Amino acid sequence: MLYLDNSATTKIHSEVLEAMLPYLQEEYGNPSSKFYSLAENAKKAVSTAREQVAHLLGCDPDEIVFTSGATESNNMIIKGIADYYGYNEDASKYLLTSAAEHPSVLETFDFLGERGYTAHFLDVDSFARVNVQNVATVVNQEQPLLTSIMWGNNEVGSLNPIDELSRLFSTNGLFFHTDATQVIGKVPVDLRKLSGIRFLSMSGHKIGGPKGVGAAIIRKQSKEIYTRLTPLLHGGGQENNYRSGTLAVHNIVGLGKAAELASQNLEKNTQRLTQLENYLIDILKTNLGDKITFNSDTHDKIPGLISLQFIGVNNELLLKKLSSFIALSSGSACSSSKPSHVLSASGKSLEEVRQTIRITLSADVSEKELDLFREIK
Repeated sequence: MLYLDNSATTKIHSEVLEAMLPYLQEEYGNPSSKFYSLAENAKKAVSTAREQVAHLLGCDPDEIVFTSGATESNNMIIKGIADYYGYNEDASKYLLTSAAEHPSVLETFDFLGERGYTAHFLDVDSFARVNVQNVATVVNQEQPLLTSIMWGNNEVGSLNPIDELSRLFSTNGLFFHTDATQVIGKVPVDLRKLSGIRFLSMSGHKIGGPKGVGAAIIRKQSKEIYTRLTPLLHGGGQENNYRSGTLAVHNIVGLGKAAELASQNLEKNTQRLTQLENYLIDILKTNLGDKITFNSDTHDKIPGLISLQFIGVNNELLLKKLSSFIALSSGSACSSSKPSHVLSASGKSLEEVRQTIRITLSADVSEKELDLFREIK
């Protein structure tokens, strides 16, 4: 099986699994307990993982909040900001996002729209990117309580102009959140250079880590002052009162190790993904020619992600036909039962949506394996 659905999930790295196993067996302590070695060892392991994730993202360790993944992080941040500041009568009830976001953002905005907030969904271009000037216009007019725009699109791979967006929100001081799930480990992320980003979401299983763990990055207002929001989970006050519940130490250790490896191998992996992408595109163009057309841009994109249409071919039928030897997808694994809202927002017709597949590579794929596409006619 040639696995090319890495935007849905990646294979857990062998070093990650090795790092996790002790915390599933002999080191089973609860880090919220005190004094005895099992608890202290667990606490140290969580602290190390927090430092590893912070190093990858360019932020302080105490700005990392461990969650079950990006879906929870998105919900926690958006709902938490809306609720905490919504009690202030003078606070804006306006929320801003784009029409091409992940469902966990779009549906959270819809949820809040039914509860008294005004949710605005910005149009995107043919590659699912926002226009910074359009964002600036709405922000200046409406002063939204929170703006959420993803860093890199999970279906077509386009990168939003995050540097410009960060400068915009650094200047106006309003809350800006980005779902960076798909770009971590594939493009450089340094939040110390992107001061306009106040919140960021990520998942472990997109970077060779385990499923069921991720992080919400909540930047401090200053060195001493934490940004406040209403917790999604109340209880024991773990994670600086942001997210109560016993920490899944084994998963957190796995996320930390995956972050360490992603940081060490970032440049090498990016170069390899770009090389493999170019190799595969050349095969597809040579072998299939006018039978295909590409949805992905050729620049400012996530390396290794290709969205293309097989002209006149139903994507579900094609995926089933290829499923015995190639793992592919039609788009987001989180909305697999619905036509792609990303492609629709980008101006694609329903017919174009239904003939689109997504190929997402990993750095350990070989050119020889990709030669399998030469057999597709």
